[in-house]
Amino acid sequence: MMSKLTARTASRVPLPASRHIAAMLFAVAAMAGCASLGMGGFQEPIVSFKDLKVRGLGISGGTLDAYVNVYNPNGFRLDATRLTYNVMVGQNQLGTGALDSRFTVQDKDSTTIRIPIDFTYAGIGAAGTQMMQQGSVPYTITGDVTVATPVGNFTRPYTGTGRFSAFGGAQNSR
Repeated sequence: MMSKLTARTASRVPLPASRHIAAMLFAVAAMAGCASLGMGGFQEPIVSFKDLKVRGLGISGGTLDAYVNVYNPNGFRLDATRLTYNVMVGQNQLGTGALDSRFTVQDKDSTTIRIPIDFTYAGIGAAGTQMMQQGSVPYTITGDVTVATPVGNFTRPYTGTGRFSAFGGAQNSR
């Protein structure tokens, strides 16, 4: 009886070992696939300044709506949960803040986001003078965008630069 058990046990030993090796190979392949979807496969959204419109004017300042375009170069949709921004016009800070409202950008597509900016006349005086003299002013928009992806949440910085013209709107250089 003992020899029958030993023979059965010996014949089964390679089977579990081969399953163990197969499971390990599967796990390594799965981790490699997930890594390609993760940080290595994630492309940063491209955020560019699109337009600026005056929404209201008061005695000491007003409100502008800045429109930024968010392009998703990835093969999966991005669900943005937060967008911070710092808008510089010329050498002056026009506005800074954060949008905590969710928005979705489909894969290989773009969406336009409205950013309300309160300003004072003193804060944009030099930029206004430059626009009147030269017809346009340089702008820079920086910040970061937090997006939810199939492999987790990522926060990535963005930068956009260009010139804003009173007649032609924004012309992006990046």
